Amino acid sequence: MFEQTVAPCMGRRQLIRGFQRGLSSIALTAMLSDEAGADQAAHGKWSPPTGISHRQPAATNVIWLFMNGGVSHMESFDPKPMLSKYAGKTISETPFSDVQNPDKLKLARVTVINDANGQQRNRLFPLQTGVRHYGECGMQLSDWVPAIGSCADDIAVVRSMFTTDDNHGAQTQFHSGRHNLDGAFPTLGAWVHYGLGSLNDNLPQFVSIGKREYWNARDGHYLGPEHDAVPLRVDAANPLDFAEPATALSGDYQSIGFDLVGRLNRARSVQYPGDASLEARIRAYELAYRMQMSVPEVMNFQDETAATQEDYGLNQKETRSFGMQMLAARRLVERGVRFIQVQHGAGGAGAWDAHSGLRANHERNFRAVDQPVAALLKDLKRRGLLETTLVLFATEFGRTPGTQGSDGRDHHIYGFSVWMAGGGIRGGLVHGATDEIGFHAVEDRHYVTDVHATIMYQLGLDSRELELPERKRLDVDHGSPIKAITG
Repeated sequence: MFEQTVAPCMGRRQLIRGFQRGLSSIALTAMLSDEAGADQAAHGKWSPPTGISHRQPAATNVIWLFMNGGVSHMESFDPKPMLSKYAGKTISETPFSDVQNPDKLKLARVTVINDANGQQRNRLFPLQTGVRHYGECGMQLSDWVPAIGSCADDIAVVRSMFTTDDNHGAQTQFHSGRHNLDGAFPTLGAWVHYGLGSLNDNLPQFVSIGKREYWNARDGHYLGPEHDAVPLRVDAANPLDFAEPATALSGDYQSIGFDLVGRLNRARSVQYPGDASLEARIRAYELAYRMQMSVPEVMNFQDETAATQEDYGLNQKETRSFGMQMLAARRLVERGVRFIQVQHGAGGAGAWDAHSGLRANHERNFRAVDQPVAALLKDLKRRGLLETTLVLFATEFGRTPGTQGSDGRDHHIYGFSVWMAGGGIRGGLVHGATDEIGFHAVEDRHYVTDVHATIMYQLGLDSRELELPERKRLDVDHGSPIKAITG
């Protein structure tokens, strides 16, 4: 990886400084959790997690796929043909506002409440795509997800999600369970990182791929920055910030330097036996050195067959970028990375934010993600990894049944869809429901922390066992596992 060697006259101090500056500060920080936990435990503040699941886990890894901007649930995983039948009519002009019919949702109240961003979007906008049945289960999904639809028998769609933040702070809400105005709270990935031990000591256990929004750039918050995700790029030449030494060093010289520092640290440990902070720092530097070798290998696809690369869409312009991220996610799982968070379309409000031109927007975005996501599911299944890898496909909210402008949909928080697959999740089923036009979640409603609780449950974690005594959480923060899809 490093061809140029250091001059023989370089002094010891220069040598040490050279490779220390090259260590990833993020990787180092991520490895100091043992130190922080030991310090607080020694002062009687709390008992840090043991790294062992609280119950027998069904899953060991998580791939968290997040579509930034708000995917329309009606044109993806919860098709609503009635939108086309009554297109152009206001909700009050449709049969669904009939408050006398006990079998119908009393949608008359929609006309007197705001929908999104303080606006009423009551004139129905027709579906912008067709609908078909997929898999042996006959799951009804849109024409825009044919590849994901081919995996219908392996996925569980939850059509009854709701949230409370009607702007894009809902991205933070989906990741952390708290409203953007509530303050800084850990994300689910941080809680998993905090609660479970390592599957591979050569790689970070919580990574983030893809650009992240400014309000969703940290994870650990009061758990500590050591539980932030390590950001990775799908680039074998430069996958991790600060991974290369400031001065070019050969592998031999790096080894000499690390060996020297290790001996000096261990000599100091004789003087101060039982120093948990020192031991944690030694392990952190050792991991950072190993990551210089292991992370570029993960991002190098040369050993992948041409057929595999084609499956992920690496040979097509529209699918190449996200396809590389999906292939990297599978390789990270194979090598024992616990939690892989992949962001699609981050930047501004998010690529899926279709206030106008919804058809063109969603066609373009689904062309980018549909094939790669399906390839990931099929590849994991073929390799026997889907059994223990839970894949989530999510977005911060849905989009309004009513039109915005002439051809868009606004933000919609009262009902939307996500899906999960693998990791013990029952496939081929739909759980929960929205009403006939996709406005309200009316059956088995779930706040976003129920998704968190489901993933934690499959990983064998009890969120209440992880709770810090000085940071008591509300019941809604813990959520409830969606048992209907966990088998």
